[in-house]
Amino acid sequence: MIRYKTYYIYILASKRNGTLYIGVTNNLERRIYEHKNGLIKGFTKKYNVNQLVYFEEYTDVKEALIREKRLKKWNRSWKIDLIEKSNPEWKDLSEEFI
Repeated sequence: MIRYKTYYIYILASKRNGTLYIGVTNNLERRIYEHKNGLIKGFTKKYNVNQLVYFEEYTDVKEALIREKRLKKWNRSWKIDLIEKSNPEWKDLSEEFI
């Protein structure tokens, strides 16, 4: 049986319509834990951006990285539309696994 590694692109928000952050990881649960507990210095810690509002799964790391770069170039309204299509309430999706 072939096991594929899973990669995720994700969007964090400080609050509904708040500050956004886009990242990529191969372990979404661990990465969100790190963001929520301030273990990662930088932008997300400084601006308290730790609510998982959107994510996508990939089995190809190159595809995930390409998608992350594209999303980072999107204008803010497109990012908000993307979030609201799948998560109109802006729920913290990490509550399902943390």
